[in-house]
Amino acid sequence: MAISMYQVSVPRFIHMLGNLATILDKAQAYAEAKKINATVLPASRLYPDMLPLTSQVQIACDTAKRAAAMLAGVDNPVFEDNETTIPELKARVEKTIAFLGTIKPAQIDGTEGKDLVVKVGGKDTPFKGMQFLLARAIPNFYFHVTTAYAILRHSGLEIGKRDYLGNTTAS
Repeated sequence: MAISMYQVSVPRFIHMLGNLATILDKAQAYAEAKKINATVLPASRLYPDMLPLTSQVQIACDTAKRAAAMLAGVDNPVFEDNETTIPELKARVEKTIAFLGTIKPAQIDGTEGKDLVVKVGGKDTPFKGMQFLLARAIPNFYFHVTTAYAILRHSGLEIGKRDYLGNTTAS
């Protein structure tokens, strides 16, 4: 049995972004309870040379919507990278989920061999649809969602694997 390109992408992106939105809600409640300045958690990093939480969320969102748009052959909505607070980051996640909800299976299924060109390290890199999705987009997406989770956990937020995975039987 073949697995559809749509099923391994859009519903997975939506599910994990939903989990990220829930984690961001917990982060907001945590910041309010601990009286943490609204810009502290978004600027938090795991290590000085790593990107902050804000960038991790932005890149996760951008990776999901870009992959879906490229495979579906639709315009990729451009979001300004101007979020500085947890509620603004959550709004970006919600906008991304809304966009992904407009993508239908028929737009992505059958794109396994679609020719794509993606900038990697500033260089145009050719991919076939499946190679791009499985070797580039999905790993990059999960890397940034995981790093966002790790930054918040490292910052003291009491979250665990259940928060990260969410309800895995529902999607």
